[in-house]
Formats: sequence, C-alpha cells, structure tokens
Amino acid sequence: MLRAVIFDFDGVITDSEILHLRTFNEVLAQYDIEITTRDYYTQYLGSTDFDCFKVLSDKHGLRLDERGIESLVRQKNEAFEQLAKTEGRIIEGVRGFFELLRDNNVRMAICSGSLRTEIELLLDEAGLRHFFEAVVSAEEVKKFKPDPEGFLLALRKLNETGHSPIQPAECVAIEDSHWGLEAAKRAGMHTVAVTNSYDARQLASAEKIVGNLGELGITDLQQLCE
Repeated sequence: MLRAVIFDFDGVITDSEILHLRTFNEVLAQYDIEITTRDYYTQYLGSTDFDCFKVLSDKHGLRLDERGIESLVRQKNEAFEQLAKTEGRIIEGVRGFFELLRDNNVRMAICSGSLRTEIELLLDEAGLRHFFEAVVSAEEVKKFKPDPEGFLLALRKLNETGHSPIQPAECVAIEDSHWGLEAAKRAGMHTVAVTNSYDARQLASAEKIVGNLGELGITDLQQLCE
C-alpha cells in the first residue's frame, strides 16, 4: 500500500545543481580553481559542501583547516542564496505531481544532502513548502547517501505526526542519483529515478525510471507498493 513519497531535492524538485556548481566555482576562483561540469557530476554530486571543499583543499594543496573550510561553505551559501532568488527553477511537472499526491492522501517528505536554508529558500520562493510534512537536510544526519540514515529519519519524522506507523515498504523514494537510490533501497523503500542528472543506464537499479515527475501517475506508485 502506498502511503508516503520521500523526495530528494536537487535534481528532483529543483534544477539547482548547476547553481551549486556556479557558486562553488565563484568561491574557488580566489584560489584559481575551477570544477568542470563533468567532474562535478561524476565526483562531487551528492557530497556535502564541507566534504567537497575538503577534497578540493587536499587535492590542490590548500592546507585549509576545519575553520577555513567552514568559511568557504559560508561564502558559497551566501552566493547560492543570491543566485537562487533570481535563477532558482522548479523542474517541469513537479507542482502537478505534488497536487496529485496530496489529492490522493499520500504524505510527502524531503531527504536531501543540501542545507536546510537552501531547501527552504527555494521551496518558499516557489510556494511549495506546504506540501511537505518533514524535511531532512545535511545538518541532521551523520552519514550521507548511500547510507540510509536520511531516509529513515524522514520516515521517523512522518511517523511522529501520523496516527498509524508507515512502514518503509509503504514508501516510494524519488531520486536522481545512484547514491540516493542505494540509500533508499537500504532503507527498505521502493524507488523511482528521474533522469535530470544522469541517464537511464546509470540509474538502472531503480524500479521505475522517468524523464520527469509529470510522467508518473498514482497507479504507477501504487503498483510499486503492492
């Protein structure tokens, strides 16, 4: 039985990965470092901002300590906030899909490796915040995807306000990366992949693959949970 859908954020709800890349490079320009689009999607997508800057610091011999890396994270967050206000974009089909789930009494949550401020900024700008009962962001977990901690926390938050507990097998996780799909499977949830960031071959572990959420019907999700 389908009772809940848990969404990744970047690459599923909002087309903001390119904004993250641009703001990473804006901050890194002070060190004459640039992340290529190819490297971002193959090496850094799915990492936290802190981990990304830490890897780059080690790779390029910057020798930044934790305080220095945290400073870069703050600079990147400030740059992202400004860019998101003018160029943040919700992916086609998303709003209608949320309305479909709401009309069928399917509960919704977000499980993302992004910071809460980034998530809420884009949701508020798009007028989508009210659809979600729970949001799990990078600050709330110790282990990131492909670890299932985030998905299990999102489910626990939903169950804190519900009348009857939702089981993992009654949830569908919607992801755009193989790390996210693995995390959802390890949490015992069903999986749908959208090909916004990677092609279908790289997302083959998903139970269902679509080009965008507008291609999904409520019956598609219910069948996964039967």
